[in-house]
Amino acid sequence: MNVHSKLRDYQIQIAQNADVRLTKLGIVYLAMEVRTGKTLTAFETARLYGAQSVLFLTKKKAISSIESDYTDFEYDKYFKLTCINDESMHKIEGQFDLVIHDEHHRFGAFPKPNKSARLFKQRFAHLPMIFLSGTPSPESWSQIYHQFWVSNRSPFKRWTTFYKWANDFVNKKQKYVAHGNPVNDYSDADQDKIKGWIQDYMIYFTQSSAGFETQVNETILNVRMQDKTYEYINRLKKHLVIEGKSEVILADTGVKLMQKCHQMYSGTIKFESGQSMVLDKSKAEFIQGKFYTKKIAIFYKFRAEFDMLCDVLGERITTDIDEFNSDESKWIALQIVSGREGVNLSSADYLVYLNIDFSAVSYWQSRDRLTTMQRKTNDVFWIFSENGIEHDIYKTVMNKKDYTLKHFNKTIK
Repeated sequence: MNVHSKLRDYQIQIAQNADVRLTKLGIVYLAMEVRTGKTLTAFETARLYGAQSVLFLTKKKAISSIESDYTDFEYDKYFKLTCINDESMHKIEGQFDLVIHDEHHRFGAFPKPNKSARLFKQRFAHLPMIFLSGTPSPESWSQIYHQFWVSNRSPFKRWTTFYKWANDFVNKKQKYVAHGNPVNDYSDADQDKIKGWIQDYMIYFTQSSAGFETQVNETILNVRMQDKTYEYINRLKKHLVIEGKSEVILADTGVKLMQKCHQMYSGTIKFESGQSMVLDKSKAEFIQGKFYTKKIAIFYKFRAEFDMLCDVLGERITTDIDEFNSDESKWIALQIVSGREGVNLSSADYLVYLNIDFSAVSYWQSRDRLTTMQRKTNDVFWIFSENGIEHDIYKTVMNKKDYTLKHFNKTIK
């Protein structure tokens, strides 16, 4: 069967454009919004390019879906695929003539590259590359430098380090961190200037351009936690320490107080020893009762919250996306950061958040996990504790800002 008969028209057109750029520049960046089909567009680009052996680096939870697309759309007729997660990059063996890197914004750390980006550059800098991301610069345009730095064909190769690049592309400032020490702030990059340098490498595509008409409906549901939970939180705010018989809750810095309150308002706590405990199952029990007859995907923040969900919901909970999709009785529970990218949860009726992350990127990416072209509405439910800090976190990340100690200090006042 002709693979073209299975692809959307825009995927074919983008792949043709991408092949031209990949052939000319050695890099093409497919900045396509979630659910518009980045993976298949990259496969079609690889086919047109004539690749024989393709390495595809992604998140672990996305591997099975990518491998299914590879066989279902018959790309196994054209090239060999090795699909592996970034964390296993050091294990990769064999020769490749093209590398595809999924959720490429993960290489956007600055001013220093992260460990994965350094290893990627060390092993694959000589290869032609296809980068994939719906959000190339989710927090700052300074995140662009190391995303291209990993290739020998970077448009910024004359600037051998981020610091040298920043002299020409960043309005450097100073900010004050713990104990009042000033550090350089490199986040204010010149967006227009950067765009001018990378425009030949970039192909942008939106859900709207693809014909998506999905509406996201968000509902906040408030849960009254147990009285003891509020008592613990108030004691910690007042005394900054709670000592038990064998464990201690310590909040001797503003950041630790913020973290402990974040945990306890959803019913868990991590002690000073590193051990965690479920204090209050109110949120999990509320989810069980509210959504009992529905098929839902649950996002949680802390590991102890997953333990709480398993305790309350038992065998109904899975972490396996294939099991979730094939068994109508199963609910899936995913940690927000690890589940916010590369996972399709569209078989769920609703998306339910037990807690909320401080990151604006987590908010915007994870809430889109239900989206497909055919789906007209996505229903998202946020389970917040009465009088908790989740409401303020929500307001902050909705405005595309990360929730910080500065916000928390205003909240508790």
